[in-house]
Amino acid sequence: MTIDLADPVALAASIQPPTRAVIGGRSIDAASGQTFATFNPATGSELAQVAECDAEDVDRAVAAARAAFEEGPWSGMAPTERKQLILRFASLVEAHTDELAVIETLEAGKPISDCSSIDIPDLVATLRWHAEAADKLYDQLSPSGPGKVGMVVREPIGVVGAVLPWNYPLMMAGWKLGPILAAGNTCVVKPAEQTSMSTIRIAELAIEAGIPDGVFNVVPGFGPTAGAAIGLHDDVDCVAFTGSTEVGRHFLRYSADSNLKEVLLECGGKSPVIVMADADDLDAAASGICEGIFWNGGQNCSANSRLLVQRSIEEELMQRIAERSRDWVVGDPLVPETTMGAMIEEEHLGKVMGHIADAHEAGSTCAIGGHRVREESGGWFVEPTVFTNVDPSSRLAREEVFGPVLAVTVFDAPEEAIRLANDTDYGLAGTIHTTDLRTAHLATRAMRAGTVAVNCYGEGDITTPFGGFKQSGFGGRDKSIAAHEQYTELKTIWMDLS
Repeated sequence: MTIDLADPVALAASIQPPTRAVIGGRSIDAASGQTFATFNPATGSELAQVAECDAEDVDRAVAAARAAFEEGPWSGMAPTERKQLILRFASLVEAHTDELAVIETLEAGKPISDCSSIDIPDLVATLRWHAEAADKLYDQLSPSGPGKVGMVVREPIGVVGAVLPWNYPLMMAGWKLGPILAAGNTCVVKPAEQTSMSTIRIAELAIEAGIPDGVFNVVPGFGPTAGAAIGLHDDVDCVAFTGSTEVGRHFLRYSADSNLKEVLLECGGKSPVIVMADADDLDAAASGICEGIFWNGGQNCSANSRLLVQRSIEEELMQRIAERSRDWVVGDPLVPETTMGAMIEEEHLGKVMGHIADAHEAGSTCAIGGHRVREESGGWFVEPTVFTNVDPSSRLAREEVFGPVLAVTVFDAPEEAIRLANDTDYGLAGTIHTTDLRTAHLATRAMRAGTVAVNCYGEGDITTPFGGFKQSGFGGRDKSIAAHEQYTELKTIWMDLS
């Protein structure tokens, strides 16, 4: 149904939560009949009971995906036909933007304004972009000379397991589904247990759009059961995972212990933002810094969680950050004016508050915030928080908090800034603010990160690859044409005509 966002609270009460697995084109209960509770982070209250899938359900979903790949029309369909079905799917998702935005707000605690204007439109745009690329990618001929024909072709890899995070449920679903489906693969998707319902709903819409049965299956459940079953399954050809580095390691082990399936990991980050003394717009820098750490409550793998500022401008920049931080309104996610919602769950709230307590004990100065707020709501909210005088060797400077907590460290020379920026196990993203063209070029080359922005907070767009260096990534990239390639196998066909 299409929903009018004029009254999100009333609309939230009217939605029937989608809670069943989607396997082989049908909405079904888990084989065990078991369910688990999903909660509203803004109130702490239960939203619904969701089908708790395990290895038996994964077996059923993989079998459906394999049949759809080997026997069904999808992998053998002309790219133009696949494109049309994916475009129809995208349009149906777009028609249900308000419904999906409310579901995601309820389950993820994200502001309704973000879900309706960023996350769902990003899903729609991503599906459309990859659909349009499907019939515009050419195979190749090798320069092998007369009498020989060398064809270099790409074929769909097969059944892909996609394991999604809770921080951007539908956006990350789009980043996986777009290239997986456009390349002719089938998939088994496990959403995060905290945010299953929006993914279940788009699978239902895919069926309505005419995507063949078994092409897009959803198995909600927990990592040690459903997630592990996907990773260890001998009939899954590739696993694409977005989430923590700790869990990403498990999928590499699962591959080694099973069929050596392809593994694509987009993992954690501790991204730096460097502000040089020659930056000529500190207002813009402060706005970008606040966006980079407070957007989605800091629950963002590429959050610019470390600020490295040249000593001579520290005081002025911190004043601007204090002013801009007031723009981030912590409140009920269903209220359009809210710009920062809740932490995803009580356990994660405890982790974030633990980092704040540890930063106090380590001698850092809490310049802004530092408290849990809105406790009377029953929800899990933390206010925008900034610590200065942060030791680069401290936990706050080195570990991923995944909350709205910025660690500020000063530097004197540009070389010191680069050294500090790269002094991390991660390498997902980074930012530098400078007006010196030479500094910008040298610094962006020197920073060991998958995406480096200059004078803004940004992750590129759908045309640019997204992924990390070091412990932030492994095996591939999301977005862009590069994402198509990783869901295909490269084949050489050799003909001797002599």
